[in-house]
Amino acid sequence: MTLDKAELSAKQHQGIIDWVSKHMGARVTGIHRQRRWRPVWRVDAEKDGVPMPLLFKGTRAWDDIPFPLENEYKVMQVLEANGIPVPPVHGMCEYPKAIVMSWLKGGRDPGLVVEALENKSEISPDRWQASLRYMETLAKMHSIDPAKFVEVGCEMPVGDAAKQLNLYERFHRMYEDKKLDDPFIEFCTLWLRRNVPKHRAMVSFATGDCGQFLSEGPDLTAVIDMEVGHLADHFADLACFRGRHPVENMGDVRALFDHYAKALGQPLDLHAIAYQTVVFLVYALFTPLFALYEPSPGGDWVEGAIQVAFIGRRAAEAMAEILNVELDDRLELPEPRPTPLEDLALNKLIFEVERLELSESFADWQRSTIASIPRYLRNQLHYGVWVQSEELDELAPILGYRPANVVEADKALAAFVRQAGPEFDTQLLRLFYRRLLRQCHVITGPNPPPDHLVLMKVEPILRK
Repeated sequence: MTLDKAELSAKQHQGIIDWVSKHMGARVTGIHRQRRWRPVWRVDAEKDGVPMPLLFKGTRAWDDIPFPLENEYKVMQVLEANGIPVPPVHGMCEYPKAIVMSWLKGGRDPGLVVEALENKSEISPDRWQASLRYMETLAKMHSIDPAKFVEVGCEMPVGDAAKQLNLYERFHRMYEDKKLDDPFIEFCTLWLRRNVPKHRAMVSFATGDCGQFLSEGPDLTAVIDMEVGHLADHFADLACFRGRHPVENMGDVRALFDHYAKALGQPLDLHAIAYQTVVFLVYALFTPLFALYEPSPGGDWVEGAIQVAFIGRRAAEAMAEILNVELDDRLELPEPRPTPLEDLALNKLIFEVERLELSESFADWQRSTIASIPRYLRNQLHYGVWVQSEELDELAPILGYRPANVVEADKALAAFVRQAGPEFDTQLLRLFYRRLLRQCHVITGPNPPPDHLVLMKVEPILRK
């Protein structure tokens, strides 16, 4: 039997109430679902009149990361035991399945591109000071004996490729299991495997999605989000800063790197960080790509579509710096194709969605998430024919013929990529960059401001 949204929400809330009562002897006074990729609840509780704010961090509705929730729970325990300021964990709730931890004071920047577009990310002087503290904490985290993480189930990578691509290859196996065949993923995978940095000796615990922390004033209050924590080259975490900035404004990224190196007592290897930036940005594509093909309820489909274009384009930019390839970013959208009937239908759908009644189980942000799908489709209708024509024209010189449609084109391009040698890297990189750049412009619409986040570039690290 499938529960409707209200019934499911009520059952989840009851499970939270029961767990807090049984395991913490506390009474729940409020439950608030947060706007995240996965189910997360802030839980207001009290014990003997004393507030006890909690966070229930759930597992995703579908299979899109290569670790179970227990992995995050166990590595957080190791981090806490070694003096890293993570939220104290109190246990695991079976239904809804979630890690239970303290809700700590402190703000953070948006974790979603859509949120960042709605509320432009800024870095205040206080947040900058907290960022410096974070780099010191990161150096301390990377200095923990990796054997302690092996003891709780983390795999120790052996060999150059495993140290650099431990997490990437896990995501890629999921991609293969889902029988996806994305030509850009195929290109990046082959390039990453061919260009693994050699003789990088240090292995550390890496968050896999670094740069996420809570701060209050200039103080760091907690390091958060370890759902893809694993053992790897420690520079994998520094690469996340380049990948996240400026969607989440990190400030002067190079200054942060220098502060980290001083705290760790080891020099930076900029080429290793540059390579890991490509690794991070490409494996960051897997989760939104999986979401586009996932029919399960929940999630944010448009967020996934935006991330596939936006993160993919930035991955191409990060690779281009390593290859010393200049990319042509000049592009203007044509006049929108008139689609009057379709526009009327989509406008009607948007109007009706925005009138849906809100409730405890259906928040305003969830309604907005659904309404964003017809808005996204409206832009695709206006520019999709042009996008497809451009893609097919650009493929003809590479394939030797012009495919009949984009489905045939993607299959043919993926097959070509798998047999292409490194002599095609520059040509293919430029091709994929233009494809992804067009998608970004369709998302922004005509005449976007120059600082539109979806068009912001990866800051160079190997050259100024």
